[in-house]
Amino acid sequence: MALVAVGFDFTKLTIILSALGIGVGFGLQNIVNNLVSGLILLFERPVRVGDSIEVNGKWAEIKKIGLRATSVRTFDQADVIIPNSDLVSSQVINWTLSNRRVRLIIPVGVAYGSDVSLVMETLVASARENSKIAVSPSPQVLFLNFGESSLDFELRVWVLDADNRLAVSSELHQEIDRRFREAKIEISFPQRDLHLRSLDESVVLNAMKTTS
Repeated sequence: MALVAVGFDFTKLTIILSALGIGVGFGLQNIVNNLVSGLILLFERPVRVGDSIEVNGKWAEIKKIGLRATSVRTFDQADVIIPNSDLVSSQVINWTLSNRRVRLIIPVGVAYGSDVSLVMETLVASARENSKIAVSPSPQVLFLNFGESSLDFELRVWVLDADNRLAVSSELHQEIDRRFREAKIEISFPQRDLHLRSLDESVVLNAMKTTS
């Protein structure tokens, strides 16, 4: 009553408070979204602590799921904080949600004229010697294509633990290279034939001087 008596206009105060309420509402929108997303992650559990996930092409292990954000650690030992709304609304590949097995595909190209049966046997033998690879399903080799400069094969194996995927890939490459050298199987490389329809005379003269 005293404010009204001195002529204070409450209409202006209402407008100011409404504007502040709208501003605060927009400011808290992302926070509320992350909180709700955190509850979804905690109750539905599409990802769990210890899972290996792939986000935006990067592999990481989940370390902590909070109400606002999730903490993950990359294989480079970098800690990354991801808003929970990103894990709920965007595509996330969870490699260990139901089991830790993961399939690994190794493409191999060999030179034309290679013994196809020997190539396939060598690739299978390279995989069977690795203890990190599952016995069942057994390693599989497919002859996929007659490439431009190679016979194209794929070695497909199941890795027992997704965390060993890169290590197994490196070990298989080394073992395949060693066995191919022993079996004298040549890994192909691109080959091109160059046809010169015309050539500057000075270039020909320089070449003749060099060879002479």
